[in-house]
Amino acid sequence: MQLASLWRRLASMFYDALLLMAWLFVAGFMVVGLIPGAVGERSALVQMGFQTYLVMVAGGYFVLFWVRGGQTLAMKTWHIRVVTREGAALSWRRAWLRYFWALATLGLGIAWALVDRERQFLHDHLAGTRVVKVEPRS
Repeated sequence: MQLASLWRRLASMFYDALLLMAWLFVAGFMVVGLIPGAVGERSALVQMGFQTYLVMVAGGYFVLFWVRGGQTLAMKTWHIRVVTREGAALSWRRAWLRYFWALATLGLGIAWALVDRERQFLHDHLAGTRVVKVEPRS
């Protein structure tokens, strides 16, 4: 994977971040009225619970798309797909593993791609996945 492909992945991440903001806004809005103390002072437990909920909702966004076709909406736009090292579709377990490794290695994981000869992120190595370029449909 060339350096141009790394830029393609970073552009896809930026686009996914925009889509994810909308997804999280709707998810947060749906429960904010149900949480006691959501407006004003919140207990630390309520705050942590709400943040955990949003992290899981974000994971649901990525994992659902990765399992069902290997591409988020942004990845379709930038013609890339996530697959296992062997080139197979991701299982639910592998997709969640990739998501949690991506969270745990965020900054380091992206920097890793600069020195990796295949330009893969660290979380892909740890989860047994890789991102490949997909030829656009005519």
